[in-house]
Amino acid sequence: MQIELAAADGHRLSAWRAGPEDATRALVVVQEIFGVNRHMRHVCDQFAAEGYAVVCPALFDRAEPGVELGYGPEDRKQGMALRGRIDAAATLLDIEAAAAALPAGAKRGIVGYCWGGTVAWHGATRSQCFAASVGYYGGGIAAAKEERPSCPVQLHFGAEDHGIPLADVDAVRAAQPGVEVFVYPGAGHGFACEERDSFNAAATEQAMKRTLAFLARHLG
Repeated sequence: MQIELAAADGHRLSAWRAGPEDATRALVVVQEIFGVNRHMRHVCDQFAAEGYAVVCPALFDRAEPGVELGYGPEDRKQGMALRGRIDAAATLLDIEAAAAALPAGAKRGIVGYCWGGTVAWHGATRSQCFAASVGYYGGGIAAAKEERPSCPVQLHFGAEDHGIPLADVDAVRAAQPGVEVFVYPGAGHGFACEERDSFNAAATEQAMKRTLAFLARHLG
């Protein structure tokens, strides 16, 4: 269901909520550069089916409310432009607002994809709101690889991701020996999105199993 959040700076944004309201474990799910679209709602429903309370904040609301994009070239261009208009510090306020909307007392994690993968890393290193963080193909993680996470982190990358060189993944591994890093052969950027041409069902299944096991260990 659609809800409204209030960030600490007074900004109001929409979000998608799913899962049991009395859950003891909860997640902020962070969008790609395509908005809180059908795919992101599907991801939320997947985690909700595992017993998580989920809130997925509409980060684009900072630039343009109500944006839901597809996966064509023009959609990508628009998404990149919108992302470029949003400050990372403001995005952090939005994910913290989403965390505050989760059930009181629940252990909270964060899972992000694409742009959201980088945001999930920032959630671990720049916020104290989360007990676990999982990032999928976050292109900005390498640039922030020296930042120290305050919670356990698991990262997923595609070996054929032309936007994230394996040298960047290796650099993250070297800088963060305590972080779980997985690379999926034959998988490209966005491999876990069933609506993208790069969707890789085998890699998605394996990554989801690892994600759920990781979250179960750290969120109970």
